[in-house]
Amino acid sequence: MLQELVTPDVDFANLEDIDLAYLLAEIERVELYFRRRVAFLQASRPMGSSGLVVTDDDVSVLLESKSIDTSAIDAEFSMLYSHKEDASFTILQEAESEPRLAALCRVFELTEFERDAFLICLAPLVDLRFERIFGYLQDDITVRRPTVSALLDLLVGEDATRFQMLPAFFDQGKLFQQRLLLPVTETGTRPSLLNRQLTVDETILTWLLGTYQPVAHLETSLRFVLPQLEEKDYLLTSEIWPILSSAINGQTVASFHGTDWQVQLSTARRLAVNAGLPLLILDLGALPPTGEMTALEALRYSLRDASMTQSILLIRRWDVLTPQTPGYEQIVNLIFAQAAPVILCSEKEWYAHGAERSDSILRMAFQRPSFQQRIALWSHFIETSDYQFADNIEIKSLASQFALDSTQIVDAISSAQDVAIQRQDVIQHRDLINASRIHSSPNLAGLAHKIEPRYQWADIVLPEDQRSMLREMIQTVRGRGIVMESWNVGAKLKTSSGVAVLFAGPPGTGKTMSAEVIAGELGLDLYKIDLSVVVSKYIGETEKNLGKIFDEAQSSSAVLFFDEADSIFGKRSEVKDSHDRYANMEISYLLQRMELYDGITILATNLRANMDEAFTRRMQFIVDFPFPDVDERIHIWQTLFPPELPRADDIDLPLLATRFKLAGGNIRNIIAGAAFLAAADGDAVTMDHLLHSTRRELQKMGRLISDMDLSF
Repeated sequence: MLQELVTPDVDFANLEDIDLAYLLAEIERVELYFRRRVAFLQASRPMGSSGLVVTDDDVSVLLESKSIDTSAIDAEFSMLYSHKEDASFTILQEAESEPRLAALCRVFELTEFERDAFLICLAPLVDLRFERIFGYLQDDITVRRPTVSALLDLLVGEDATRFQMLPAFFDQGKLFQQRLLLPVTETGTRPSLLNRQLTVDETILTWLLGTYQPVAHLETSLRFVLPQLEEKDYLLTSEIWPILSSAINGQTVASFHGTDWQVQLSTARRLAVNAGLPLLILDLGALPPTGEMTALEALRYSLRDASMTQSILLIRRWDVLTPQTPGYEQIVNLIFAQAAPVILCSEKEWYAHGAERSDSILRMAFQRPSFQQRIALWSHFIETSDYQFADNIEIKSLASQFALDSTQIVDAISSAQDVAIQRQDVIQHRDLINASRIHSSPNLAGLAHKIEPRYQWADIVLPEDQRSMLREMIQTVRGRGIVMESWNVGAKLKTSSGVAVLFAGPPGTGKTMSAEVIAGELGLDLYKIDLSVVVSKYIGETEKNLGKIFDEAQSSSAVLFFDEADSIFGKRSEVKDSHDRYANMEISYLLQRMELYDGITILATNLRANMDEAFTRRMQFIVDFPFPDVDERIHIWQTLFPPELPRADDIDLPLLATRFKLAGGNIRNIIAGAAFLAAADGDAVTMDHLLHSTRRELQKMGRLISDMDLSF
């Protein structure tokens, strides 16, 4: 009877794709379950039964179905099943590599019952005729997927054994926990267990047929990467790899932390290549924002796919999860229950609290690329770029000035290329400087004010010794990569490669201007710290704000300019009450952060004597800005007077410089005030305008003014 229903054997030997051949052979094998069930129903179901109306004959068959003699059907089934089983076994024996379906059953440790239940649910995805067959088997043409009851009918029959197999379809069962079977649900309904329709995720089918395609809700956050390396992978891992390869001790869970994601990725790629395994990368930060896929569900699918594809699961942005994340405890326990390797990548170090685990975690800290690594990365990405570069590119200077990671270096080169294309020119060194500054800009909004450098060396009026010290500061920044890392001076002599500077002098003597010149010369961002926002009356808030400033500025080595710094960096006092104690703690904290900061910190004060000795002792440079003498004031007047500003012939700048002892900041205000007066009169700037503006500036300063001083 069954023999008449069996289709001719497929010649699987002629199929080049072993995965497809084995899959079709196994589908053909489980098809015998359908044929046995159809034969049973044809022998027992009343003629004309449609499932729309339950007749008296239907009720009688339902009550007497267990008494029907099926021995002949079962005997024929056993003979044909053995034949089909041999066909599948032959494919396994002759295959050069294990078919994906066989590997899936092995990896998930499926029993024969679980394997065949899975294949029966897979059948409608391979051959649409099974949809109609399920309608016939379940006496309802609208039901095109097997229910739990139908699976038990096909695999077990009507005897009591079906109840022993029922737990395989519980939520805690392997088929559902591993997401090998999924319920077909309708909105607002939850059928009983036996009535629940089941299907197989199409991701599994595509993998069995030779490709990988994540579930729809994870298309943008889950990707499959074959094990292969590029030259940049060796560059990025040159420092961490010797440490990592010796630290591996059979752990299945690794925790990578650091700010450079590309280094973590390249390290994982090397691990995957060494193990001969692909990478499956889950980006938790790219999960659908609409909440269609929770982190727990995303992890369940990712762990399933990692096991199915026999990959190393790499989870990016692991630190977006917190103990408050729904399902967090389950997520952590799932990670440690996974037999396949899992790598957790985050910016900050992560610790598992209260998780059940049997083995240790491999922890690796990934620092920003060293000076030598940055040189190698800049060289590599410039050499492999399709665009042309000028001959004046100073790679060592770029690597020393900007502590960029690999991603920022690539982005900087791309941005420089955009500018060069718009200019129809090759990429110049200044393009890379500007792009590096953009991509390393710290996020200091609300705590600091960014100053765009406007001044150059010619604008500074200072004694030669002070000018030399400013140039030495620039040389220190440009050479710190060689000195601190290549020559290893920083190993014992300094805690960081930063430069701490004190500018001391009366207001208006050029402290801010000098900071602008230094930042402009180095191509670094200059941030003036708003102390009114930073300093807080609440205990601990000042340290928190300053800590944020140094943290945000760290990546760009920005120039941090603290004007009137003695208000916060002042002398520590004798502890008389709690306020004194916390004020002294703030100063100690700032000392620590300044020493750890790798950029330039400039403290400006009008009264050097007010500064704490611990600060001045730690300064690499202390530049005194003296009040300008007559010759210097003449130079300041001449320098600050714009060539475009119309002026009368009777203006006597040396007279103004000799008669009025003013600093550069006051002179700038006087020239601006005179220009506004001249604009109101519709004329050029005259001596009267300058003297009137000088009167206003001296009044503002609270100085006595005589009519003789204001005459000429």
